[in-house]
Amino acid sequence: MWSDSQRPPDSREEDAWLSDEQLRRVAPAETEPFQSPVPTRMVSNGEYMPHPQTEQQRHVEYRTKELGESAAKKLGISRRQFFSGTGGMAAAFLAMNEVFGKRFFNVSSVEMYEPAAYTEHGIPSDVFVFDDQTHIVRSSNNGPNGLRALAQGPGPVSTGAGFTSNPFNGTGGNAAGVDELGNPWSDWNPAQLSPSSPPNPGPPTTTLGEFHLGQYINRMYLQAPTSVSIISNANIALFTPPGGGVPGPATSITESLVSEILTGWQTSQCRDFINNLAGSRRALAHAQIYPGVGNLADPAFGDYTQWQIDFCQPDSWKGYNVAFAASPAPGSEFMRWRLDDEVIAYPTYAVIAANKDQLRKHPGFFNICIHKGLSASGTQPGGPNNTPQWGNPDDMVKVASDWPQFNFIIYHSCIRPSFFVLQSLQDIENLPGAMPPTLLIDSRGHAVPNIRWSTQFAQIAAGRYQAGAEPTSTSPSSDRRLPNVYAELGTTMASMIVTFPTVWSHLIGQLLYYMGSKNIVFGSDSMWYGGPNWQVEALWRFQIPEQLRERWNYPALTDHDKRNILGLNSARLYGLTGGAAQAIGRPGSAYKQGNLSDYPSLTQPGSAIDTVMQGPGYPTPITPVSLIPNDNFTKLKAHYADAGGRRDNTRLGWVRKA
Repeated sequence: MWSDSQRPPDSREEDAWLSDEQLRRVAPAETEPFQSPVPTRMVSNGEYMPHPQTEQQRHVEYRTKELGESAAKKLGISRRQFFSGTGGMAAAFLAMNEVFGKRFFNVSSVEMYEPAAYTEHGIPSDVFVFDDQTHIVRSSNNGPNGLRALAQGPGPVSTGAGFTSNPFNGTGGNAAGVDELGNPWSDWNPAQLSPSSPPNPGPPTTTLGEFHLGQYINRMYLQAPTSVSIISNANIALFTPPGGGVPGPATSITESLVSEILTGWQTSQCRDFINNLAGSRRALAHAQIYPGVGNLADPAFGDYTQWQIDFCQPDSWKGYNVAFAASPAPGSEFMRWRLDDEVIAYPTYAVIAANKDQLRKHPGFFNICIHKGLSASGTQPGGPNNTPQWGNPDDMVKVASDWPQFNFIIYHSCIRPSFFVLQSLQDIENLPGAMPPTLLIDSRGHAVPNIRWSTQFAQIAAGRYQAGAEPTSTSPSSDRRLPNVYAELGTTMASMIVTFPTVWSHLIGQLLYYMGSKNIVFGSDSMWYGGPNWQVEALWRFQIPEQLRERWNYPALTDHDKRNILGLNSARLYGLTGGAAQAIGRPGSAYKQGNLSDYPSLTQPGSAIDTVMQGPGYPTPITPVSLIPNDNFTKLKAHYADAGGRRDNTRLGWVRKA
């Protein structure tokens, strides 16, 4: 919005456009004398008054200018030239480290003078990147997305998508306020996700839609260093009755699939399309966990878990406790569920376990990926939703012990706040609004700041959670390490590493301390936040400040740890070993680009994959499957019945005389 735009005085409501009085108190952002590589004050898009520059932001700006002016003079260039290059970005990182008093970013003063030195601290070309959580939206679904607006910040794109404020700041049980940069709504990724591009959601086509298959290929494989990615899916949709009405839980698989952003079958079709185009195994596919005996006897699919195995050939499994996905009986309304429910969840696990032959072709078949966290509403200590059904880890000890053959990869590392983690910062630093206990003491007496759900989850995985440490938790004590439990970083890292670096430092420090770098995996949750490149680079540059490590006994986040987290751990979990677990272009790499750049010609309207992505989400007609084996005995029984055979009620053995 231009503050000198021509319009009739007071012609717009103040909550939709700055009033004349407000306009007299602001200036166009482009007239700001100093344009820093990292913003040092809040910029409004015209929907609301910007907050004044904070004292901390003022210090960052002053120090950035001071460093830049000195470096530009030594280099013999103008200050403007300096700040438009990598040296200017290095100066901004250095200033932030100084003002925060913590070395969050791995940057040195020499990087202000030598672009090669700046590149040296970037991600090496031989790092294997395995993105454990990514999303594609079916082409028939092309609405604006709040997660993209959250990451993109205020600007014309967010406004055009209907978002005029941070959609998660102070909503849904999240604390309201500003992040560590002093902003209520910061852009997470200014270099690749500016407030004016790319569009949210983009053109409604398979090729160009910002969340659809074409742009997924473009941003995941052509613009980022991703070697392999998993295409995920989310069965969290509610069912809207035909003709309209209030959305509610589904009562069958087909009702649930109609509203999902991507079904298990579409996921597998996207995987196969990408791999055929690349000529190598670049994409893997999740199937969906629909637990409960009702979903073992769905009216259309029969046993839906087995149906997915037969028709989708999944590489691993994705489940949402918070989703209305569990069916206690055929025809019943779906409900939320917990991992350790022997009646609801265990029969589905048994079907997966019975198909262990799939491991030969899909080594990650026993990987159970579970969304836990990002669920702030009513989940505060003592809140009605502080349960495993909403994402807390009280069900982890039993399920990981009962099913040791499975790997439980807990997505989002179980973080409680929903996308805006101010509450976690308040708890860590005992600020107003902190929720006791702000420290969580493990069974060996070691105390760390209590990042709700995530700290408890890490202690459980380490075998060091003490029952009652979280007063409102029902989790039993964890008295032994659970080696089959993993922490995944999708969204959790993205929502912290730029805007709440102190929270991220504690979270990754606790995961390393309790679980070790071999039980942490990287996921970007792209395409919600643009391509994954910025997250890969941010993780590679990040380090836990020394004073935090000394105070809480956190280990350092080493390059070796980062290589494990960014890809080698997932390579092991999915059976990608030896020369295959190498970056694109490396000698012996099994991951080729192939014809991926030709995706636009193959995703046009009417193409085979476009038809899949525009369709119902499963092949028609549906071929149901059953738990009953279709073997020779089953066939003989059918022939016997067709021939008029009847049940023989004759009993053999002995009975008591009167």
